[in-house]
Amino acid sequence: MEDLKESAAAAPASQHGALRIVREEHERLAAVVHGMRYLARAIGEKAAQPDLRVFRAMLLYISEYPERLHHPKEDLYLFAPLRAHTHAHDETLAALEAQHANGEAMVRRLEHLLLRYEFGGEPEFAPFAGQVECYADFYFRHMRTEEDVIFPALREHLSAGDWEKADRAFASNIDPLAGTDLKHDFERLFTVIVSITPAPVGLGPALQ
Repeated sequence: MEDLKESAAAAPASQHGALRIVREEHERLAAVVHGMRYLARAIGEKAAQPDLRVFRAMLLYISEYPERLHHPKEDLYLFAPLRAHTHAHDETLAALEAQHANGEAMVRRLEHLLLRYEFGGEPEFAPFAGQVECYADFYFRHMRTEEDVIFPALREHLSAGDWEKADRAFASNIDPLAGTDLKHDFERLFTVIVSITPAPVGLGPALQ
């Protein structure tokens, strides 16, 4: 077993398909969260008209993809095997798992505040915009901890068998934003996120 662990640890990061996919998913989620914060700030500065359809589409994307697919697989196929090999990162892993659960609650809070803004108008915008900022700061810290602290530990400790299971699990992910580079083009991001979001929120096919 030690030989397998050493072999896996010595392999280049590019060979760990699970980490490559997680990093790509982080980049797409970061683009969506950056876009949501950019739009909220532009509305607050009166530089843009409110487009609640875009906000709803972004929140639905976050809810349907990262919260329901990405995070559970991290917990099961990356965090659990790491904890089985070493207890050196137990505190960090517990915090990240708690953040996964808290992130879902924060999305629900954003959806509630968006609804209040939709029906209450401008007086309800500030709480929503404040929650957008809170969520963005929360998620960027969360992703940095995973990539800066946990990724190196995974490379060091996971066995070849662990990587095989993780790579297979993450390879089955189907992210509707995969293959798009939208980090620096918010207008295109807004168009794409609405086009792939299911009706009646966006223009894509309705959820089954």
